[in-house]
Amino acid sequence: MRKTCCSLLILLAFVVFSHVNGQHKFPNGAPISDWFETVVPTAIESLGQKYSITDFDVIQDSTIIQTAKIQRAIDKAYESGGGVVVIPRGVFLSGSLFFKPKTHLHLEEGAVLKGSDDIADFALAETRMEGQTLTYFLALVNADQVDGFTISGKGTLDGNGLRYWKSFWLRRQFNPNCTNMDEMRPRLLYVSNSKDVQISGIRLVNSPFWTSHYYKCENLKLIGLHITAPKAPVKAPSSDAIDLDVCHQVLIKDCYMSVNDDAIALKGGKGPKSNLDPNNGPNYNVIIENCFFGFCHSALTCGSESVHSYNIIFRNNTLDQAQKLLQLKMRPDTPQEYENILIENIKGNVQSMLYIKPWTQFFDLKGENQIKMSYAKNMLLRNIDLDCAIVFDVLNSQQYVLSNFTFENMNIRASKDPVIHQEYIQNFTLKNVTVNHKKL
Repeated sequence: MRKTCCSLLILLAFVVFSHVNGQHKFPNGAPISDWFETVVPTAIESLGQKYSITDFDVIQDSTIIQTAKIQRAIDKAYESGGGVVVIPRGVFLSGSLFFKPKTHLHLEEGAVLKGSDDIADFALAETRMEGQTLTYFLALVNADQVDGFTISGKGTLDGNGLRYWKSFWLRRQFNPNCTNMDEMRPRLLYVSNSKDVQISGIRLVNSPFWTSHYYKCENLKLIGLHITAPKAPVKAPSSDAIDLDVCHQVLIKDCYMSVNDDAIALKGGKGPKSNLDPNNGPNYNVIIENCFFGFCHSALTCGSESVHSYNIIFRNNTLDQAQKLLQLKMRPDTPQEYENILIENIKGNVQSMLYIKPWTQFFDLKGENQIKMSYAKNMLLRNIDLDCAIVFDVLNSQQYVLSNFTFENMNIRASKDPVIHQEYIQNFTLKNVTVNHKKL
């Protein structure tokens, strides 16, 4: 009995030691706070009075734009000291809506808040888009300076994007050089300059542009979301599921994402002097776990507008038909640094496991002659079991420096290219890596 107790104490001590010494830390050694361990369902009963939009003369009619009436419900909640704006079962059509401090959004099961397919129904104002602060069209749901903001329920935000997608591809046929922003399109959800935000349970579908965009948010939890935009029969261009733009302390958990662009993209700024612009900044302390990724251009992408991303953990996720697991977009016009990124406990299938190449689409050195050097370092990919076409889809380039990469405990089946070019990366370590049943 005494021997058994001693064994249990030793085991407990080992567990505690492991928890403290590396198991519960970000890649740079900083401790992961308990905030990441706790997910509390949104209790709308504790958030104040409920304001059903149907009490403000909003009718269940999917053909009538009712922006002003829905906004009146939000304004009433705000003027009364806060509360929850409730979308009941039914389809309700709207342009840009603006949530204010202490107001919240709850979508009941069967509720659909649907965006207008006429861009004239969306506000044109200063916002954040593609790494810049500029005047552009706002989203269907907008929330700025709303600490404690929540969106909850089992309903749907529907971007109604088909008309926008068709128009975009038609413009591309007419002018192949048109940019993503030349075709006027709204986002579905935009939250900015806010702390302690939780978006949970809802579906976000068919966005005309980026699906959900978070700018300068701290303590952001995205829980149990279902985010989709089609790749066929009409592709939904630039329909990123989640764009983090100068955010930190972020938990993305138990989500499903399948879109016709990157699933999760880390943004933050672009341009030769982007690192000096106070509107720009890093993304850091981000955990993405227990998620499922269907078709997407990449499950996790750094860029294309990013100056610094670090302490990123992507773990316990499954991929099916994703084109890339990890993509680093390296802009020639932007000084970028991607570091301390951990990818672990991944299974499924992708086209390319690791993708690093110079970015060639729509960049601008703004009169400068020399490209800006970028750096990617301290990348650990471990405990990975994948079927893919290409393991190491990386171009060796004078435009960036890659260093301190580790591949550990990998079992990869590569149908097209199994080669890993260790010479492309300074200090590249392989530990227990098997490709096509051959240990490297």
